[in-house]
Amino acid sequence: MVQLPWNKPTTNKRQVGQDYEQLAKEYLSQHGLVSLTENFTVKCGEVDLIMRDTSCIVFVEVRYRQNQNYGLAQETVTRSKATKLQKAATLWLIKNGLSPYETEFRFDVVAIHRQGNDINWIKNAITQG
Repeated sequence: MVQLPWNKPTTNKRQVGQDYEQLAKEYLSQHGLVSLTENFTVKCGEVDLIMRDTSCIVFVEVRYRQNQNYGLAQETVTRSKATKLQKAATLWLIKNGLSPYETEFRFDVVAIHRQGNDINWIKNAITQG
């Protein structure tokens, strides 16, 4: 199990987010995925992690919730967020010389709870259309 550096005090939400994205990346790598890009950002949105699962490009949204009082982390991926993720993914494919029509890809969500002790990897969590 990957451990986050909880010893370091931080109140910076961006740093906390990066720590959980790193945890998700290591978790997926342990399950055979290969990291291609992190934090791909364009005007219309951002993709936290872009990885490869055999011949499939995987666009990963990482979500974290400290507790489940207001729902599960994966429930925070709204339709608006999914649309932005899909647009950014399409631009990444084109930028890398890949056709969105001929390239195998999917959208996964990695939901993290309980300070990284509970990781839920949801394949094909976001569908096109």
